[in-house]
Amino acid sequence: MEARYEERFYRGLSQPQDLRCFEVKLKETDLFCCVSHDVREVIENRVIYYRHQLEEYIRKRPDFLHSLAPLEPDPLAPNIVKQMIAASGAVGVGPMACVAGAVAEFIGKDIEPVCDEYIIENGGDIQMRTNKERLVLIYAKESPFSNKLALRLKPRSEAYGVCTSSGTVGHSLSFGRADAVCILASSALFADGLATRVGNMVTKPDDIHEALEIGKNYAEVMGILIILGDKLGVWGALDLVKM
Repeated sequence: MEARYEERFYRGLSQPQDLRCFEVKLKETDLFCCVSHDVREVIENRVIYYRHQLEEYIRKRPDFLHSLAPLEPDPLAPNIVKQMIAASGAVGVGPMACVAGAVAEFIGKDIEPVCDEYIIENGGDIQMRTNKERLVLIYAKESPFSNKLALRLKPRSEAYGVCTSSGTVGHSLSFGRADAVCILASSALFADGLATRVGNMVTKPDDIHEALEIGKNYAEVMGILIILGDKLGVWGALDLVKM
């Protein structure tokens, strides 16, 4: 379900030495997890649990998988499905635009009681809670900014959601041409959907300003970064670092 990046080299560049890091893979789900305590078995079991919920819901309602527009709320749906429908409806995309962020966020919340620090990356979308300053490297394919900029995230008790959409990287559907649209928010599920919405708007440099104006209207959003070739747009409380 989650789109796989063609390149996974960034995982070799980004393993924090103070955390235990490992991959969890099941069908299309491909997680890179860094945690303060050994919860690998918990994460593996929760991946199976959430995939089963999503696959069963899709079997009964194929439109959940294929719709590119918001769906009506379903009070009988599993919680992960309800939240995907709600977030995608708020930003104006189909619910599967939130799936990678949703799995990362739900698993992050599952391990929070035993892990004071964690990083759950799912297809380039991240849910993380950190007690120390950390850098998130920005990959934007052939843009001159690719691997030259990072987001500096400060310690805080609440989790961050850091999600990226691209019209030039990976297999995720995007109607835009941005090399990277990165959303920093309080929820990876929400950030994933909004990154898709904002990314769909950017097909040329002149679109960057309007896309930022649309994206900043959501209270959950802390910052937005848009990269298209040698053009860059930034809004919000983003602490960008040159690498």
